[in-house]
Amino acid sequence: MARPEKLKLTEVLTEIKMSRAAFYRMRARGKAPKLIKLPNGQIRCRRSDLDAWWVEHETAA
Repeated sequence: MARPEKLKLTEVLTEIKMSRAAFYRMRARGKAPKLIKLPNGQIRCRRSDLDAWWVEHETAA
């Protein structure tokens, strides 16, 4: 079974074309894609979670 791709926060920000500050405001409101916090403090996002977030926001628009 292949491991799911995990994106760095900078990769997510580039893809959704959003600043880090705006992303963290969206995250505080509970509107950001699901994130994983690693033991070293870094943040990752599964490709599947980001894709699901895109689909959710496409249908809402």
